[in-house]
Amino acid sequence: MQLGYTMLCEQTPAKQLVTDLVRAEELGFDFSVISDHYFPWVDEQGHSPYAWSVLGAAAQATTRIEMMTFVTCPTMRYHPAVVAQKAATVSLLSDGRFTLGLGAGENLNEHVIGRGWPSADVRHEMLGEAIDVIGRLFDRGYVSYRGRHISVDSAKLWDLPAERVAVAIAASGDRSARLAAEHGDGLIAVSPDADVVNTFAAAGGAGKPAYGQVAVCYGPDHDEAASYASRVWSWSAAGWKVMAELPGPASFAAASASVRPEDIAKTVPCGPDPQPYLDAIRAYQEAGFTHVALVQVGAERQDAFFDFARAELLPALRHG
Repeated sequence: MQLGYTMLCEQTPAKQLVTDLVRAEELGFDFSVISDHYFPWVDEQGHSPYAWSVLGAAAQATTRIEMMTFVTCPTMRYHPAVVAQKAATVSLLSDGRFTLGLGAGENLNEHVIGRGWPSADVRHEMLGEAIDVIGRLFDRGYVSYRGRHISVDSAKLWDLPAERVAVAIAASGDRSARLAAEHGDGLIAVSPDADVVNTFAAAGGAGKPAYGQVAVCYGPDHDEAASYASRVWSWSAAGWKVMAELPGPASFAAASASVRPEDIAKTVPCGPDPQPYLDAIRAYQEAGFTHVALVQVGAERQDAFFDFARAELLPALRHG
């Protein structure tokens, strides 16, 4: 299994995202992912720089580590023709170390353009059309497209890498898993759900990578780390169906107001003991995932997390 590091834009200043990735590469993380947000989930996180500018800087600051959006919504805030251009450019800047991760998006980030928030069925229709447009542009030549939701007028990418940019698609159920298998080079999911992986494989995704993600909160004291995580990560307890619909940080704060430290500690490994971290990673491995990216909660806790990863976590994974 490949172990990754998450550049979480919602909690980290732009320059630190790049310097943190440099250290992750030095420590031997296999790949990295970056969130693509307009807003943080809650005010306490306090940041949200433009992910694609960070990727350009990260491509120049690193030499080996793979990079990936986790994930970009190519339907509203970004037009898919623009997403294809950005992805091709980052692939060129990184010498092919980039995978384009795509998903149907969240109201939190897409409402800013003032077009409202479509139903889940419509969002998946839009995503399917966007993936089609991006694929045609990666095939080279001019593209014109008239879909139900998306139109393109004689677009062409003039700077493309020699090898086609890989596309991974986020899924949370059977329909989206089949879409990922049909149109993508990989699967993305944020829970260790073997059913999603199996549906993906049965629909044509067998042998393709499956990417997961685990939030963690390292700290020398378990209770303190759990308390910290409950302040800045409790928004995640609502689950994806709720998370995709809420419009802003205040809504997430209200929805998670009753979440306790002990509730968060059940899903977010906290403290200095590596075993809960290993258990969470292995749950993905047992579900059929090939890649897992870790998210260290808290921008100011990254250095301590790296020290922990170097001394305990990475050796345990490599030799366990």
